[in-house]
Amino acid sequence: MKIIISPAKKMNINTDVFPVKRLPDFLEEAKILCGEIQKLSFEEAKELWRCNDKLAELNYRRFQDMELEKCLTPAILAYEGLQYQHMAPEVFSGEACEYIDAHLRILSGFYGALGPFDGVTPYRLEMQAKLSVNGKTDLYDYWGNRLYKAVSDEEHIIFNLASKEYSRVIQKYLSPKDHFITVEFGELDAGKVRQKGTFAKMARGEMVRFMAENQVHNREELQEFHGLGLTYSEKLSEADRMVFLR
Repeated sequence: MKIIISPAKKMNINTDVFPVKRLPDFLEEAKILCGEIQKLSFEEAKELWRCNDKLAELNYRRFQDMELEKCLTPAILAYEGLQYQHMAPEVFSGEACEYIDAHLRILSGFYGALGPFDGVTPYRLEMQAKLSVNGKTDLYDYWGNRLYKAVSDEEHIIFNLASKEYSRVIQKYLSPKDHFITVEFGELDAGKVRQKGTFAKMARGEMVRFMAENQVHNREELQEFHGLGLTYSEKLSEADRMVFLR
């Protein structure tokens, strides 16, 4: 069983809480991407990242000086977004850390698929970025089915807590034997589930923490999640979709 989540744009360096256990599986692929981005002019990089001058300057310097095997931060601590704040991995027990190490994977446009204790350095590269590499039209084409293979195991169960931008790189390659379950968090509006981005990020982080603390391994156990006032809706859920309402 695997849980997939998205990365966050904002990153930091934190080498004090947990040690790095390993280098990313797709380090060589990341090195290729790094080399391509280093060839870009500042204006080309800014267009790729679609950000303001301040962020573009920060990340342009990061890539020009980038070393992918030194001064690394465990991926679970490197990302700073709402999802990671609500996950609060800094206070995980030893058992919770072992759980996420085995089951959690962070999808990344730059690193591919990351284990939580893989060592990373700050970067900016969204999966939907229009970067052509080695004849591939974009990052979805570049990664192909490699990330799907990276999150597949003998159980063929994937809990999808990633945004559509990232889950798309997995869904394209699903086989009939896979159980790909997307989790939604929202409110009922005219009979439809409305999911708001900010709240969904918070809820995803809370759910990962719940799963780790309670060693969740199946759908029935996950239905007991009640973080942020959410309750599982059996009526609105389907075989490939779990809906939690507040």
